[in-house]
Amino acid sequence: MKSCDDLAVSPHESHHHSVPHAHTHGHGPAAPVSRHLRKVIAAVLIPFAAAVAVGLVVLWPGGAPPHKPSGVGFDQPTEQARVVKVVEVNCADVHAQQPPRTPSPTGQQPPAGRTAEDKPCQQATIKVTTGENAGRTFRTVVTPDALRRYTAGQEVVVAYSPKAPKELQYSVTDVDRTLPMWVLAAVFAFAVVVVGRLRGVLALVALAASFIVLTLFILPAILQGSNPLLVAVVGGSAIMLIALYMCHGLTARTSVAVLGTLASLLLIGLLGSLFINWALLTGETDDTTSLVHGLYPGLEIRGLLLAGIIIGSLGVLDDVTVTQTAAVWELKEADPSAGRRALYGAAMRIGRDHIASVVNTLVLAYAGAALPLLLLFSIAQSSVGTVASSEVIAEEIVRTLVGSIGLVASVPLTTLLATLVVSADRKRLGTPDASGGTDTGPGPGSGAKAAGGRSRRRGGRGRRRKR
Repeated sequence: MKSCDDLAVSPHESHHHSVPHAHTHGHGPAAPVSRHLRKVIAAVLIPFAAAVAVGLVVLWPGGAPPHKPSGVGFDQPTEQARVVKVVEVNCADVHAQQPPRTPSPTGQQPPAGRTAEDKPCQQATIKVTTGENAGRTFRTVVTPDALRRYTAGQEVVVAYSPKAPKELQYSVTDVDRTLPMWVLAAVFAFAVVVVGRLRGVLALVALAASFIVLTLFILPAILQGSNPLLVAVVGGSAIMLIALYMCHGLTARTSVAVLGTLASLLLIGLLGSLFINWALLTGETDDTTSLVHGLYPGLEIRGLLLAGIIIGSLGVLDDVTVTQTAAVWELKEADPSAGRRALYGAAMRIGRDHIASVVNTLVLAYAGAALPLLLLFSIAQSSVGTVASSEVIAEEIVRTLVGSIGLVASVPLTTLLATLVVSADRKRLGTPDASGGTDTGPGPGSGAKAAGGRSRRRGGRGRRRKR
């Protein structure tokens, strides 16, 4: 494995750095930048942060619009309930439909007692524990081929349909997973804090802030009728500023990552808008989107699709830009004498590995999430062209590829910005500092000069000992 010094100097320039250099600084926090450079960065980021703050104030929804549940699909009021009793009954007695008997491929009858239709049905008594009808009980039947079984004492979620007959008003829709979800969240938080320590705590705070912006601003503002793209840009920018500066500090290094992320998000927005319109994507590819559009006809579904692309790309973009900026800074700290071209080349070698892994991650993440849908296309023996051009798949292809293009572009862009900033960041030896003395901080060639100075001092002491 190459060291940072090996990466920082290209093979073509290695003969120019034959003099060994010593490091008079550690790999701790990044050195502060010059006052002039701070002014340049602030001149770009302060107006941007102010625009984001104004956008939050102007578009702030003040809560989600009032809505009366329609009782269709997900748009149903739900209550908590508990299974109080489970008994086995004959399926015919409760008028439950038995699964059809499947003949054996060899024509032989399956052994008795091993088929689903030979097993009894399960009748569960459910007690509603919340809502206006708390304490009411109802019964539900589970056939032998059902995937979900119930046990006494199990917590479940029930849907309430007030317009239905009394005996049919409640139905079990899901099980209550509150406890395992909270335990998993606690394990996650514990792992982050133990490994990340203070940075881990700050990362969790930034994660909470991201959820607050998403749930209190982005979602309600879209439901209130604001332009989804504008809401996503403002909300995503706020999440980016909070997360990056809270986790990585108010430094020039973080500011470079912010600039790289912002430029990449703009590229993703432009490409996403272009290809959504060119491919004639409507954004209505599933029942959930259709239901939302039916409940809120004024909602711009195409804008919602583009907003999803931007928000979905933001998390991975933060990772790429922060990593690339940190790589440039660490390479410069390892070899302060490295020029801009050598520094950029070394950081890009790291970035190319990052690009390969991130793009592969995005594609596999989508393939894993859409595996049942891809299986349906495989069963239907559809051609690759037919599958790719269908809207449900084309939408995800546009989402994945547009986000990947933004990620790929963020690597050279962020690396270039970081290289320019970190090179301008280092003061030259011999320049007066703020106290009127001479700056001895790391600058181009400072490592070699320091090493040479120590070598001359050791030689002088040796000559004095000989005399």
